[in-house]
Amino acid sequence: MKSLLSSLKISVPDKIFLKDPETSVLGKKIIEHSILLIDEIGFENFTFKKLGAKIGSNESSVYRYFESKHKLLLYLSSWYWAWLEYLLVIETYSISDKIEKLEKAIYIVTRKVTLDSNYSHINEAILYKIIVNESSKSFLTKKVDTENKEGYFEVYKRIIVRLERIILEIKPSYEYALSLASSILEGGLRQHFLNEHFPSITNYTKEQTPTHFFTQLVKNTIL
Repeated sequence: MKSLLSSLKISVPDKIFLKDPETSVLGKKIIEHSILLIDEIGFENFTFKKLGAKIGSNESSVYRYFESKHKLLLYLSSWYWAWLEYLLVIETYSISDKIEKLEKAIYIVTRKVTLDSNYSHINEAILYKIIVNESSKSFLTKKVDTENKEGYFEVYKRIIVRLERIILEIKPSYEYALSLASSILEGGLRQHFLNEHFPSITNYTKEQTPTHFFTQLVKNTIL
């Protein structure tokens, strides 16, 4: 387990940023307050000028880390997926029962996120709200194919592959494991979005969370 964790770390593809924000106090401040500001005013209304005013710094200082707010959103999304992948690995590693491992994996990627005290400059609960409401804007662009080739979405794709492997451990012959894995990940986000904005078209309640639905769906599909 120790060797596994040493090789797994929360990292973002370096092409996304100009300067790694994790390497400086200002960089961490940019990440911390960009999360809070995007949650407050939405990504459409978010600008580096407004962020600079929030952190008491020039707009140009933000541009030293990210060339655009699109790249900043890519960074936040990638950090979230890397953090989720880390949780998926450490929380399922010691589970030997394949069904139990699948159930745990579905729970991890579909549950409502709470604060993780290990990262003081990142509020994971608020970041999750941004992922639910804004993350699709990071790839629903004309540049998505180019950015994909450059590795911007490698963490996002990697976590889906991890889910696929857990599914195939139970049913190696199942030919749609990748589609099912990506449906779990994206579907969980969509159900949280519907619950917040269109509650009349989802069965998501405090008692029946997306986890219940996707666990039943997957087990009925492959068992």
